[in-house]
Amino acid sequence: MATNFLFEQPSDEEVEYLDTDNEDEKEVDEEDNEDAVPKPRTNKKAQSPWDFSAYSESVADEHSRRSTTSIDFKISKARQQLSTPIAKPIEEDSDSDDSEPHRQEEYRPEDGDDDVDTNVAEKKPFFASSGGVSFHANSFLELHISRPLLRACEALGYSKPTPIQAACIPLALTGRDICGSAITGSGKTAAFALPTLERLLYRPKNRPAIRVLILTPTRELAVQVHSMIGKIAQFIPDIRCCLVVGGLSTKVQEAALRSMPDIVVATPGRLIDHLRNSMSVDLDDLAVLILDEADRLLELGFSAEIRELVRLCPKRRQTMLFSATMTEEVDQLIKLSLNKPLRLSADPSAKRPARLTEEVVRIRRMREGNHEAVLLALCTKTFTSKVIVFSGTKQAAHRLKIIFGLLGFKAAELHGNLTQAQRLDALELFRRQEVDFLIATDVAARGLDIIGVQTVINFACPRDLTSYVHRVGRTARAGREGYAVTFVTDNDRSLLKAIVKRAGSRLKSRIVAEQSITKWAQVIEQLEDQVAAIMQEEREEMALRKAEMEANKAENMIAHRDEIYSRPKRTWFVTEKEKKLVQKAAKESAAAKENGSECKVMSAEQAEDLKMKEKRKREREKNMPRKKRRRLEAAREQLEDEDDLDEGKEKTKKEKSGISLVDVAYRRAKAVKAVNKAVDAGKIVRKAGKKPKPKSRVSESRTDEMQDLFQNDMSEKKHRKLLHAGGKKKSSFKSKSRYKRR
Repeated sequence: MATNFLFEQPSDEEVEYLDTDNEDEKEVDEEDNEDAVPKPRTNKKAQSPWDFSAYSESVADEHSRRSTTSIDFKISKARQQLSTPIAKPIEEDSDSDDSEPHRQEEYRPEDGDDDVDTNVAEKKPFFASSGGVSFHANSFLELHISRPLLRACEALGYSKPTPIQAACIPLALTGRDICGSAITGSGKTAAFALPTLERLLYRPKNRPAIRVLILTPTRELAVQVHSMIGKIAQFIPDIRCCLVVGGLSTKVQEAALRSMPDIVVATPGRLIDHLRNSMSVDLDDLAVLILDEADRLLELGFSAEIRELVRLCPKRRQTMLFSATMTEEVDQLIKLSLNKPLRLSADPSAKRPARLTEEVVRIRRMREGNHEAVLLALCTKTFTSKVIVFSGTKQAAHRLKIIFGLLGFKAAELHGNLTQAQRLDALELFRRQEVDFLIATDVAARGLDIIGVQTVINFACPRDLTSYVHRVGRTARAGREGYAVTFVTDNDRSLLKAIVKRAGSRLKSRIVAEQSITKWAQVIEQLEDQVAAIMQEEREEMALRKAEMEANKAENMIAHRDEIYSRPKRTWFVTEKEKKLVQKAAKESAAAKENGSECKVMSAEQAEDLKMKEKRKREREKNMPRKKRRRLEAAREQLEDEDDLDEGKEKTKKEKSGISLVDVAYRRAKAVKAVNKAVDAGKIVRKAGKKPKPKSRVSESRTDEMQDLFQNDMSEKKHRKLLHAGGKKKSSFKSKSRYKRR
């Protein structure tokens, strides 16, 4: 029976999309792999683990419901309105004498590259190989998993476990806490999905409960993990899996959580929302907690939410952390949430995929405005299909999508300004190879395993080496070939040095022809009016959509007022305003780290310690002698006044210069006192019978009010002195006995 379960090489590709060229390449790969297990020929088609189209409504239905039009429709309309078609630059043959072709050459460090002191150099790995753990297995039968899971592996085309799967699955079946690290594309999802499903086969079926929680940093990765678990559990019908992410229906997710599914795949924010605001939803019976892409989850934007979820989970549980880049930053969470964890680092010597070709395109200072022209020159001649282009911002990604569409390229965009249906539709179009280019932000940099990505182009240089590793990890997965091209400016030398250190002698430098860049820059300049018109149309459509939403909201408030106010008020763990502040603080801390500054973002524990110190300080001040306490208060007030003066300097420059109201009032009160003294001495005679008319309080100015206040205060003090003048001597001795306690 053991010979019946010899599966194909792990792959996420579908047979129906493969052509004869791919089959020839596959046969060559098999000949090169001498250690591969011989497998029998089968007529069965391998299933694809991923299916993004089944998780939301179609984009056409969404636009129809919202009365909007797609960006592709706007682009096609703009192309039809062009009086003259845009002339693309004709790429000349590389053999012609007057043309300089694109070429690849060995990378040579320039002057100054070696002198850069980088802050993004590789950190010492936190995880080391565990002694006695085997990272090798010939088949999944050796890992002691059940027959339904073996059938699922056969249907998916998995034949031989990867090193991380061979090491992790037996240990996870025993319930050990695991921190797993392996290169991108090494099958980490199956490494925790298979043992988790194997354990769920022996759960108490008469008591439904949420037993497994899988947390991911992005919605798309959560959809991918949910789809993968569904494919692996296709022969176990009584195991239910629920997807809880933002952008999809809250009511549907709430109903699914109340039915107590066995597995929940979620993003942290939406899950906390359900735990706080949905009835009968809890994690009291949780047995397994899995953090996928753990280092990303522990970044500043997710850290507080992850700690809250760990606090809500029972202490007696199994916890597993997985990522391609795990360093000492996760040490705090390991101490907080894991119990005697086993640290597994598969392929510790392989810092990069074996068949990945890394290239660098140097953008000179005089060419920094021609990034888009360089990209188009590469995408029209060298990298023409199955390309992911990583942009730095959502706005830049959207602009590239419009430019590619106006030029007739098949491209899709993926970033945070899109609805969830549009994001999943873009992934599905790229997966089915209906578009050649996927223009994305870092949303697509983590965990996504998309069919046959041949090239990754970093249009915007990543902020650090970790982001670079995850971006280029979208290609050259599972032993396939891939290219990674990074645009590097003079300001990115620190990252360039880290890439050189990582890639070594295999780093290439690509030279783009100057003539091609100049021609594409002229084409982009011709398109500026059309790009601006499309963006303006989108802004107007968005404004109309927002007005319609406000009107519908007002109608619903009027029609269903009693029902709406009868619901319990929704609470939030982190509000949108707080999220923006946290993101801003994260950017500032990252910038300070790059600049070598010692500015640090204060954690919650540090803030609590500071608060307690202030409290103890106030208590000590209460026990001080009265004189010392008053001196301290006076000094503190003086410092506060000086700080207020420093802060108000910029404001006072803009205001009209002059004497402050307090000084005016003080001078006038002094003048009134001098007049009264002169009257008492007989130097000035006041006319009797004339009394000043009382001014109305409404028309009384601030200056007059201050003058009256000072005048009344002075007269009261003078009257009090006259009353007590005869009873006391001027040089009376004050004994200290009066301060003694009686």
